[in-house]
Amino acid sequence: MMKARVTVTLKNGVLDPQGKAIEGALSSLGFDGVGHVRQGKVFDLEIEGSDRTKAEADIKAMCEKLLANTVIENYSIALD
Repeated sequence: MMKARVTVTLKNGVLDPQGKAIEGALSSLGFDGVGHVRQGKVFDLEIEGSDRTKAEADIKAMCEKLLANTVIENYSIALD
């Protein structure tokens, strides 16, 4: 069994209203000096088997088909 973490973030230049709202909230809570907040998603997966190459290919396909909107989002995969 392998564990994988997929991190999905918005591409540079894509408007991030949720990140902007978080930035404003942090400022209103007194956390000055915080700027350009970007938010994203993290998926932790357990993959059966021991074939690392197949697991990476399967996870990439999952990202391309479901986990990330590749038009506006980037993703990275960390496999343990």
